[in-house]
Amino acid sequence: MSAQGSAVLFERREHIGIVTLNRPEAMNAVNAALATALGNVLDECSADPEIWAVVITGRGRGFCAGADLKALAAGVSIHAEGHPEWGFAGMVRKFIDKPVIAAVNGFALGGGTEIVLACDLAVIDEHAELGLPEVKRGLLAAGGGVLRLQRQVPLKIALEAALTGEHMSAQTALKWGLVNRVAPAGTSLEVALGLAETIVANAPVAVQQSKAVVHRAAAYGSDWEGPMWDELNEAAVRKVFSSEDSVEGPAAFAQKRPPRWTGH
Repeated sequence: MSAQGSAVLFERREHIGIVTLNRPEAMNAVNAALATALGNVLDECSADPEIWAVVITGRGRGFCAGADLKALAAGVSIHAEGHPEWGFAGMVRKFIDKPVIAAVNGFALGGGTEIVLACDLAVIDEHAELGLPEVKRGLLAAGGGVLRLQRQVPLKIALEAALTGEHMSAQTALKWGLVNRVAPAGTSLEVALGLAETIVANAPVAVQQSKAVVHRAAAYGSDWEGPMWDELNEAAVRKVFSSEDSVEGPAAFAQKRPPRWTGH
């Protein structure tokens, strides 16, 4: 676990990295320290061959209240130091090849919702809410909010959220597919870890390549055309079927034993 004074805490549970936003006194609002720490820890998770999935949650009552408006009002940067290319919170423009799960333990508004949108999967506490209230403050959800929301929910639902700035309940978020699970109060991290454990029980190379193809397929157009098959799909096939795990999986099945994944 990182030092208590850090803006982000990190814990490893076997092959799962748990990342905790650690500004509870500010509802985990994003300032430069948090963005820098989050970007750095995600880089470390991405580079660590023994971490196969990442869970992001918040300390205290909230997941993330969005950008630190006090810092913005004071003219202080909230961006990751030295890494503008990472985008808001040090992560919304950073592609991590491993599955990233949001464990939304409380309010996730504005930039908090944008962090959720940037994650692959999401579990939300039954009392938590999402929302893009930027228009209520004369601002734009520029950290991926207006870009990603319409890709993840129906267009009119995305427009209602973006144009009204109203909050969305956990059950509404589940109804429209913005989250994968609604967790009983106080258990979002536990439920998210259960989901992560299901993922890391699988072969890591296969999981990572599956994630890459799903995310990048839209850029290739029709799934009947050559480029999607010849470039995107075949590249993933080569990586997966040349891995040690692609031999181990069928062998374990034939021998009626659990597979021993290496990630190679």
